[in-house]
Amino acid sequence: MNKTFGLPDAIYRYLLSESLREPEILHKLREETAKDPMARMQIAPEQGQFMALLVQLICAKKCIEIGVFTGYSSLCVALALPFDGKIIACDVSKDWTQIARRYWQEAGVVQKIDLRLAPALKTLDALLAENQAGTFDFAFIDADKENYLAYYECCLKLLRRGGLIAIDNTLWSGRVAEPDNHETETVALREFNSKLHHDQRITLSLLPIADGLTLALKL
Repeated sequence: MNKTFGLPDAIYRYLLSESLREPEILHKLREETAKDPMARMQIAPEQGQFMALLVQLICAKKCIEIGVFTGYSSLCVALALPFDGKIIACDVSKDWTQIARRYWQEAGVVQKIDLRLAPALKTLDALLAENQAGTFDFAFIDADKENYLAYYECCLKLLRRGGLIAIDNTLWSGRVAEPDNHETETVALREFNSKLHHDQRITLSLLPIADGLTLALKL
């Protein structure tokens, strides 16, 4: 089960019992995804609820998601958006996103989600070429770690001032804090975290929720 790592099981169970308000449709999607060999890629339910709260706090209407998987995170955000809200969702997998489409349809939010099946950088570059810079409110990055910095730079251009980027897996189960760990993804995340720490274009917070969630508010 995907959960906030480092929490004792008893405390985690208490957190869920006293905080999580997961709609049945999200629970069903999470249960189906748990059967997939790559289920670890799905965000934790407490993270999804937190992201939905963030979207509501900033009154977001126009969002980007990089990395859809089976659609749990996009469904969390879509349910929190107003009726005329929109998510441009980027992924390359037809199989996984077929599951996502089914649940978006069942939840009644399919009209809010514009799925782009293409390499995310191609989609982001196209949005910039269409003069959409500065028009988005919220972005969520949860895809291949080596491209995190490139995704972040594009999203920062696409976001309005006061827009928010959320980036998943930035604690990487603690591996980023292991100086002798030179795995490609770990090194990429460690360098990404350092870059954002020194980026004066944003207000920054790296939160120990789920597998580490970095929030970057565009100044």
